[in-house]
Amino acid sequence: MTKFTILVAVYNAEKYLRTCLDSLIQQTVREIQIVCIDDASTDHSLEILREYQKRDPRVDVIALPKNGGQANARNIGLATARGEYTCFCDSDDWLAPDALEQAYQVFQRYPQTDCALFDCIYHFADGHEEPFPMQAFDVLTGQQAFQKTLLGWEIHGVYAIRTTLHHRFPYDESARFYSDDNTTRFHYLFSREVRCCQGKYFYRQHASSVIHQISIRQYDLLTAQWSMKQQLLALHQPQEILDRFEEVRWLRVVDLYYFYFMHRREMTADDNAYGLMMLKKYEQTIECHRLPTIYRYKLGYIPFRHFSLFRLEEETYFRLRGLFGRNPKSNEFFHC
Repeated sequence: MTKFTILVAVYNAEKYLRTCLDSLIQQTVREIQIVCIDDASTDHSLEILREYQKRDPRVDVIALPKNGGQANARNIGLATARGEYTCFCDSDDWLAPDALEQAYQVFQRYPQTDCALFDCIYHFADGHEEPFPMQAFDVLTGQQAFQKTLLGWEIHGVYAIRTTLHHRFPYDESARFYSDDNTTRFHYLFSREVRCCQGKYFYRQHASSVIHQISIRQYDLLTAQWSMKQQLLALHQPQEILDRFEEVRWLRVVDLYYFYFMHRREMTADDNAYGLMMLKKYEQTIECHRLPTIYRYKLGYIPFRHFSLFRLEEETYFRLRGLFGRNPKSNEFFHC
């Protein structure tokens, strides 16, 4: 029986790929399937994958003819998953040798567990490492885990999951970036129990990652969150969850106006026009009646129904905060 399927989406990762693959084939759990999906790399990544495929029959390689993004690549791999449990490993990250064994022990000890979070370790370019800042917990219900992902990501999204649940909720492909947040939230929401394990996942940090870039890709977050709202409605989720997620969407609109406010002089006229178009589009989809009443009276958060009034409010709000030195750094949001 195959215990784990590990999905490795690969795009131009030759620099780190061997470290990743070595960590997987050296797992103390031997009954694994390593599905590597090359997303039309232009470097030597596919050659490296073929090399490992010849060395170890547990390595499956899928070569895509054109680049479709990480979510698409992972879904193609997920369709071939044979393991009882599934996890991902980004092609520049790696697992401690006993990571899967630690997760498997949790699943076996607690049969109601559907997601087991790894011990996520940030690895920085200078070599130093820091644990993900997460308060330790024994067990969470699915709804509790879901709530902890909404603002601030109190728990991370690096975990192993029961494959049957993953097949029910494959990777969200609604946006090029950020839609993987939706996938994690659905996995947690529909889990019976969510627990932690001691298996370490080493998460390489890059200054060039999308969340650190001044790019219109930041606005993908609005598209991804709209997709999740539609899915929550289709799944007939209770009003409490719908209301809470609408608040999250509203706060992200405010956050992304701040991104526009801080970086519009660094971006092109076309990029700024795109940003304003996206902000207007999604600001007007907010269901104001779902928001807590406090926002009706709080400058910067009052949900006007006209985009021109919304812009005037945000410009006033951020300029006033700037005068008192209360705006976050230019690469930070208020509610991340």
